[in-house]
Amino acid sequence: MRAGYALDGSGGCIADARHHAIAFLDRAHAVHHLPVSDRVKDLTRLVVSELVTNALKYAPGPVLMELRIDAHAVDVVVWDSEPTVPAARGADPGRIGQHGLEIVEAVTVDLYTERQPVGKRITARIALSDNPVRRTGHDDA
Repeated sequence: MRAGYALDGSGGCIADARHHAIAFLDRAHAVHHLPVSDRVKDLTRLVVSELVTNALKYAPGPVLMELRIDAHAVDVVVWDSEPTVPAARGADPGRIGQHGLEIVEAVTVDLYTERQPVGKRITARIALSDNPVRRTGHDDA
């Protein structure tokens, strides 16, 4: 199951993206009987918030979000027009802000960035299982 959304960058579009994600997960559970726990909903909402916020903050132009789900995981895919591949910053408890990518890395089983002819696409995979096997992230830079 998959769904795509164009985000216009308006004041409420991050909240709209989170609402789209939860409605998508609710449909996946209701229609396909996939095991979508509250943990998965919370993590998906968090990942959507962080990735969409970063795209809107650092990339000019439109942002596209795609959600995909299968029996094992939900993928949050965000495309933006900025070709620079983001990198998580080193741990610094004194730093205020700019922890978004660190947070996404911590709660996902896989995170990777693919450069596109225009911009980049970031995919974050959230396990449906409560005991996920984590893979190492990779960049396709």
